[in-house]
Amino acid sequence: MANRALNDDEVVTEMNKMVLFIKQEAQEKAREIRVKADEEFAIEKARLVKQEQQAIDSQFEKKRKQAEISQKIAQSNLTNKARLRLLHRREEHLQDLFNTTRNAISTLSQNSDRYIKFLEDVILQGFLQLMEPDATVLSRKIDVDAANKAAELAAAGYKKLSGRSVSYEVEGTLSDDLAGGVKLISGTRRITLDNTLDERLRLLEDRMLPEIRKDLFGINENRKFYT
Repeated sequence: MANRALNDDEVVTEMNKMVLFIKQEAQEKAREIRVKADEEFAIEKARLVKQEQQAIDSQFEKKRKQAEISQKIAQSNLTNKARLRLLHRREEHLQDLFNTTRNAISTLSQNSDRYIKFLEDVILQGFLQLMEPDATVLSRKIDVDAANKAAELAAAGYKKLSGRSVSYEVEGTLSDDLAGGVKLISGTRRITLDNTLDERLRLLEDRMLPEIRKDLFGINENRKFYT
């Protein structure tokens, strides 16, 4: 049977079928595109959320570390300030103790017999250290008489101990601001021995300071070595 030409109604029907088919294809394609777009959107959204979360976590960790450092610095500053205040108070106590001692030794010269005995001992000590035939004894002006008596006794003691004689001269040239005692100068003028009460106290303070600190404040926990 030979093909015949379609009439108008048949043409319209075929065209409608083609339109429906194309429309259906377009809808399916659009659905596929929408599904793919939704998946890509979800993936990109998750990536951005994770990226921002990591950025926030990193920033939070950085701020946390900075806060810890600031806290440690603040604690260290407070500890140092407290330690400095403690050291300052301890130094004040030591100075009070030394001042009390200085005031106490200043009264030694008021007891003439005791003071002359002290002068005799330190002058004898000086003679034995110098071991020279001549020496000059320097004292306060107010102690010249006491120094002469003490030097005479010390020279006799030196003779007895060393078998040698010593010629001496007493000069009242030391400051009256000193607590007392004497200085000795060798005959050659090359050696000077400071046996004043002030110098002996200073040496005692230096030598005894670690022990005094220990007795007053206990063992220093920060100190690792002891001599």
